[in-house]
Amino acid sequence: MTGVRIEELLPEHAEQVLAIYQAGIDEGNATFELRAPDWAAFDKAKLPGHRFVAVDGGRVLGWVAASAVSDRCAYAGVVEHSVYVHPAARGRGVARALLDALISSTETAGIWTIQAGIFSENTASLTVHARAGFRIIGTRERIGRHHGVWRDVVLLERRSPVLS
Repeated sequence: MTGVRIEELLPEHAEQVLAIYQAGIDEGNATFELRAPDWAAFDKAKLPGHRFVAVDGGRVLGWVAASAVSDRCAYAGVVEHSVYVHPAARGRGVARALLDALISSTETAGIWTIQAGIFSENTASLTVHARAGFRIIGTRERIGRHHGVWRDVVLLERRSPVLS
């Protein structure tokens, strides 16, 4: 990852971030969503302090961001995240660097659990999450239809060893 920097995800990254999000959507194994949201909706849904981009020479290679799972106080230390990498930047350690930045920020903030739901076919994402300390909780079988096909979603979580 020579030359790649992890930075705070800011509004000036919006166009590239949303394009990477849409590329992941278009590939069909990232989310049930059909279109990336506009910047206002994206920005509102993601927690400040827990969203990062990997940048190389002004080009965004990938992003990670966390959202609250609930507004109930019992879940204040639990977030759900998404991580997306530009197709041309995959296999370079970008996703792992972004996950490491997210883990660091959440532990600093007292967040004890990061969770994710990943399509069972997305083996690359499942692998990078396992290497970052996430464990499989279970599989939600046929949880939703995506382009007319029932999809399974693997639930993963990373519990902070610092805060547990």
